[in-house]
Amino acid sequence: MPIDFVNVSTAGLESSPVADALAGLRANEARYFKNKYNIDFETTPASEKPELVDYVAKVLLERDIVIASKPLEVTEMMVDAAEGLVRWTYVFYESGLAINVLYTVNDAKKRAVGFKLSMGMPVPAELAEKFKFARQKSKLAGEIRGSYFVIKGEY
Repeated sequence: MPIDFVNVSTAGLESSPVADALAGLRANEARYFKNKYNIDFETTPASEKPELVDYVAKVLLERDIVIASKPLEVTEMMVDAAEGLVRWTYVFYESGLAINVLYTVNDAKKRAVGFKLSMGMPVPAELAEKFKFARQKSKLAGEIRGSYFVIKGEY
């Protein structure tokens, strides 16, 4: 489903206790891809693309992280960026957490996992001890807290 960042919808995220904030965070990502790469951000129910959830879970194991929350929506895009071909994979979780894996295909130095927390959600226990979260204001999502780690392995 294409994500509209003008008329923000909670479609696909209704079971989240912070559905409105998570929808705003998803719309914020959609606006970023439209403005930076002229790409429409489209998500799919996680149950229809379990391989994307598994891929993100595999990368997270590099830091012994297992996400307890249920995955709701996923997307993956190949972006031809200045750094080269970049594989972007997103999973949006019921808790309000959004995880993206930025994986530059030909440059091992530009690979990272990003965590974004929807406004109103607590820091998940599996991330609380390992990461500090910076705050960012967003017209669509209110306040987003984010953190990341650099990927060392090959995926």
